[in-house]
Amino acid sequence: MQKRVFNGFQIIHDLIKLRWVPEILKSIHVGNHRYSYILTSIPDMSHTELNRKLSLLVKQRVISKDDENSSYALLDFGEDLVHIFNHLEDLEEKYFMTSA
Repeated sequence: MQKRVFNGFQIIHDLIKLRWVPEILKSIHVGNHRYSYILTSIPDMSHTELNRKLSLLVKQRVISKDDENSSYALLDFGEDLVHIFNHLEDLEEKYFMTSA
């Protein structure tokens, strides 16, 4: 069981640490399902980098791609990752944001 927990943590860690992954998943989560909408919702992201990350996320079964409609959707794993990102943001606000 301990190895299973470690493997799960490692998979999540490997995705969270990648630049742009949280932004991509959150963009899809809020309704940007088409490539162009995802790209325009994330400032400074290049076409090349978005293509790389979308391919990786499809391969890892985080998102699915509908080739007919050229759209992307979160799979259950992707929804869970967005939930984790939201919790991490809550922790940042609670413990690391300083009042002026």
